[in-house]
Amino acid sequence: MRIPEQMIAIEIENGVLKPAKRTIPTPSANQVLIKVAAAGVNRPDVMQRKGLYPPPPGASDIPGLEVAGTIIALGSDISHLHEGDRVCALVTGGGYAKYCLASAALCLPVPEGLSFTQAAALPETFFTVWSNVFDRAQLQPGETLLVHGGASGIGTTTIQLAKAFNAKVIVTTGSEAKCEFCLQLGADAAINYKEQDFVDEIKRLTDNKGVDVILDMIGGDYFPRNLKCMADDARLVQIAIQNGPKAEINLLPVMLKRLTITGSTLRARDDTFKAAIASKLLEKAWPLLASGQIKPVIHSTFALTDVAKAHQLMESSRHIGKIILTV
Repeated sequence: MRIPEQMIAIEIENGVLKPAKRTIPTPSANQVLIKVAAAGVNRPDVMQRKGLYPPPPGASDIPGLEVAGTIIALGSDISHLHEGDRVCALVTGGGYAKYCLASAALCLPVPEGLSFTQAAALPETFFTVWSNVFDRAQLQPGETLLVHGGASGIGTTTIQLAKAFNAKVIVTTGSEAKCEFCLQLGADAAINYKEQDFVDEIKRLTDNKGVDVILDMIGGDYFPRNLKCMADDARLVQIAIQNGPKAEINLLPVMLKRLTITGSTLRARDDTFKAAIASKLLEKAWPLLASGQIKPVIHSTFALTDVAKAHQLMESSRHIGKIILTV
């Protein structure tokens, strides 16, 4: 396939997203070049646009952390992928473009029956959820998981994966409509944090026992409240800090209940770490997607050049599930 020399990509200029012409990159020995059909929009992209989350060294300055499309060129060391393969990929940047480089180790096949638009909704959330809920927090069948932001892309993915592996799931959301959606998706209980105190509700729902795992993307003043929701030997995983990075901590319950507090960011981790997650997803989660047992939840799609509208929707928090750019 003949590859053109230039492409349309989205640049950030003084906090504004603008289409621009860029030279199409050439894959290194362990990379592939993907002709992008769709790309996911994520909160880290919004933070990058605002200057709060710069790309790691060596990453593209073009935003976008996940893509789906067709491989059109391969590096010299790649044998397990081929030109024409339909893949989705986790990338460190460059997704908001017509062509994108990806590490071959972080490419996964588009699950059977899914479109490129659906596949573009998978990498960022599925890698994040698997790494944090199943690897770091070691969620077990029969345990209770609390997910803050249950109607987000991360939240809707977590509900489905946790239920598929026989955990109980409680979520918090900001509206009755979002609560109802999460319940229909499989959550065992949903708390409208604008109308109810989630600490009181967790105590009621668990007969004062508390939850075993918390996945939190809020931070700030949620942190001390999370400690009150945790059962003995519970684990809290912090993956974002929408309410800020600082909180007051009472160490006594941490000691008395033997709590584990951890957290992570994914973007800056090396390909070896991410490839291990990809392998687990291919084995554990991809068959569930192919069978239809779980599915990506997509709220809206926008054309690549309408990316500013996609970011406005993301910042409004009106959406349920993922926002996707189509190329």
